[in-house]
Formats: sequence, structure tokens, C-alpha cells
Amino acid sequence: MKNEDIRKRLQGIECFALDMDGTFYLGGRILEGSMAFIRKVKATGRRVIFLTNNSSKGSWQYVNKLAGMGVTIGKNEILTSGQVAAEYVLKTYPGKRVFLLGNENLRKEMEAMGVVLSEDAPDLCVIGFDTTLDYDKMCKVCDYVRAGLPFVATHPDFNCPTETGFIPDIGAILAFIEASTGRKPDRIVGKPYEEIVDCLKARTGLESGQMAMVGDRLYTDIRTGVDHGLLAVLVLSGETKAEDLERSEIQPELVFENLGGMVPYL
Repeated sequence: MKNEDIRKRLQGIECFALDMDGTFYLGGRILEGSMAFIRKVKATGRRVIFLTNNSSKGSWQYVNKLAGMGVTIGKNEILTSGQVAAEYVLKTYPGKRVFLLGNENLRKEMEAMGVVLSEDAPDLCVIGFDTTLDYDKMCKVCDYVRAGLPFVATHPDFNCPTETGFIPDIGAILAFIEASTGRKPDRIVGKPYEEIVDCLKARTGLESGQMAMVGDRLYTDIRTGVDHGLLAVLVLSGETKAEDLERSEIQPELVFENLGGMVPYL
């Protein structure tokens, strides 16, 4: 695509939904070009919302982490799959009790939003990226799922990127549950599914065509844009490499080495 065409495509974007791990930072390190991108977006009167599938951290933790990196944002500028799951449960299962497979951060986030949690008498299950997972928890959640309780997952990611490689994410947990119970989640609410896009629209007051989804992962970030009408922008600073595009059915509209690559076109 010609430079002028790239510039025109980005011209109508009012808000960038920005993935975090592998896109803006990796572990505790801000990726090259990220700060230049943020400065340019703000200078041109646009907005950024950090949109993450990682439900193992609360929104307040992301605010604090970014502040420690020199990026000051408000809580409304962070949207996590854990928050989306809480909103989905409150809307779809009002007054129902939830067995949560998640760590203390996700527990605090959901309780703060009004979700009623129950270990022994739940009406449904919510599965998150549980970094405190143990065998007893897996047995318990499988019992509930096997018994037919509805079950919702925060996101589908198989691995979570770190500075030293990858660690198993919720996709591996869901595979365990399916192998034991024969059931997949009744609903997944994070990227690339519609629930997180609906929450994004509600949060910004914008329509899909006014927003870009920027990320490093084809099957979550880029598919979110492709499936829901957001401009799909891939950065090659994380999971996806240039050669992966050749064999992928999911194709972004724009590709940059990192966030800084967009700066000249904004």
C-alpha cells in the first residue's frame, strides 16, 4: 500500500484500541516506538484505550504498571477481558452466583463490579487466566462443568508472552476442561468476540469504523478488527512474524514493525 493510502486509511480513526503484551510492552519493558506513538496520538487529538485479554491482572494494576513506565492514564482507558466477563455475567445472568476459576486479582475485579461469587453453590462458572491454578481447582471446575452449569471464558489465548518466551494461558486451561468434560465454553467474551467490542463501543461512544484494533496476534487482535469492522493493524513486535502472514487466513489491513511505524502517517 502506498504511503498516501496508508495516511488516508488512518485519517478517520479517532480511537486506537491497543493491545498491551507484545504490542506496547513486553513484560516490564516498553517496546521500541511505543512512547512516540502515544505522543503522536495525543498531539493529533485522538484517543487510546488499552485493550487486553489478560484477565490475571486487575484494571488498577495496569494503570499502575503504565504509570511506572511513564504513561499516565485513567481507569476508563483500560478495558480487560475480566471486566467484560463481569459485565456479561451481570447482564446475562442477573443475580446468579459464579464459581470463578481465577486468581485474587480477577476475584477483586469481579466483586468490585457486583458479581456474586460462590465456591459451593454456584449457578455458572467463569474461567479466567488463573495464575494460581492447582489440581483441586481443576477438579472442582470440571465437576461443575460436567454437571451442566453454564460456563463463560474471559478469552481464548493459548499462551501469554513474557520477556523470556511464553507461559500457558487460558486456552491451555480450557483444553484441560474440554478433555475432562467434553464441553467447550458456552461463551468467550474477550478478543476476538463481540462482547469486548460492544464494551469498547460503549466506553468510547464510537462506532467500529472510527476505531482501529492494533495488536501482535492474528487470531485475537487482528481477527477482532476483521470480524467487527475495526481497522485491523498488525505490529510485528510480538507473537506474529512476517512469515506467519503467508499461511494465515486472517489478514490485517496494515502492517508495521512496531507502533512507532505508524507515527509518520498520523
